[in-house]
Amino acid sequence: MFTAKAQTTSTQLPEQPGFYRMQLGDYQVIALSDGTIPLNLKTLLHETRPGEIQDLLQHNFLDTIAETSITGFLILANDQQILIDAGCGTFFGPTLGKLKKHLIEAGFHPEDIDAVLLTHLHTDHVGGLIEGDKMVFPNATIYINRKEAEFWLTTGNKEKANKRAQPFFDPAQAAIMPYQKAGKVKTFDPGTQLFPGISSATATGHTPGHSLYLIESKGQKLVFWGDVIHAGAVQFTDPLVTIDFDVDLSAAAAARRKAFNEAAKSGYWIATSHLSFPGIGHVKAVGKQYEWVPANYTTIFQEK
Repeated sequence: MFTAKAQTTSTQLPEQPGFYRMQLGDYQVIALSDGTIPLNLKTLLHETRPGEIQDLLQHNFLDTIAETSITGFLILANDQQILIDAGCGTFFGPTLGKLKKHLIEAGFHPEDIDAVLLTHLHTDHVGGLIEGDKMVFPNATIYINRKEAEFWLTTGNKEKANKRAQPFFDPAQAAIMPYQKAGKVKTFDPGTQLFPGISSATATGHTPGHSLYLIESKGQKLVFWGDVIHAGAVQFTDPLVTIDFDVDLSAAAAARRKAFNEAAKSGYWIATSHLSFPGIGHVKAVGKQYEWVPANYTTIFQEK
C-alpha cells in the first residue's frame, strides 16, 4: 500500500520526455518537442458549416481550448545534423521554447547543427533560432524558400499584408537577422534538392513560400509537412477548415487537400509540427475523409 510519504504531486514529477527517434533507411529522424500551448480552436478555426468545430472536438474528447504541440525535427544523414524548424524560443511564454533543451538531452549540441531547413517563417518555427540577438546555431546555414524570404524579410511588406499576417513580420526579421549578417542564409526555389536524399516541395497557402521537405533512403520516404495541418481532430474530417494563421485561406485549404490525397495514395511517412507529439505517422483515406495513424512506438533500432 502506498503511504502519504511515498506519493508525489504532479509538480514534483519530471516533465514529459521531449524527444523521440525513428529510423528511415540509413537516416535517423528525431522529433524534438518545443512544448505545447493551449489554443482556442473554436475561435481560430474557420468552420465550413455551423457547429462543426464544436462537434468534431467533442467527438475526439477535446474541449474547444486544446493543448497543441509544437515540434521540430532533427535529421541525421550523410554525417550531417540537419534541423527542420527551430521552435518558438522565448517568444510565446514558458510552456514553449524547449527545443534546444531537448536537443541537448537527446545527445546533440546546437553548435554541431549543420543546417536549419525552415518550412516557413512564422514565429513558432523561427523564434528558437536566437537568444536575444545571438545565434543559437552559430555554425548552421539557414535554408528558406525564396518566396518565403521575399515576403517576410522585405521592408514595407508588413504594411501591405492582411491583418492575420502582420504580427509575424517583426519576429521573423529578428530571428533571421543575425544569420543574414553572418552570411548564413541561403534561399532556394521549390523542388530544389538541398542535400543527398533531401529535397523540397511547395505547399503555398499557409504562407506564400510554405515548404515541405522530403527525405528518402532505401526505398522509404518521409515528408515534413510544416503547417499543412493544425487541428487533426477537425481537419482530417474536413480539410477545407482553415485557421487564422493562414495567410491565404483558400490556397491553404487546397494545399491541405492535395497533401492528404498524395499521402494517403502513396503511403509514405508524414512528420507534422502541430499534431500531438511526436507528430509522426501515416494518413489513410476513409471515404471522403481521412484518418491519422500515429507511428507505432518503438525502442528497437538496428545498429549501422
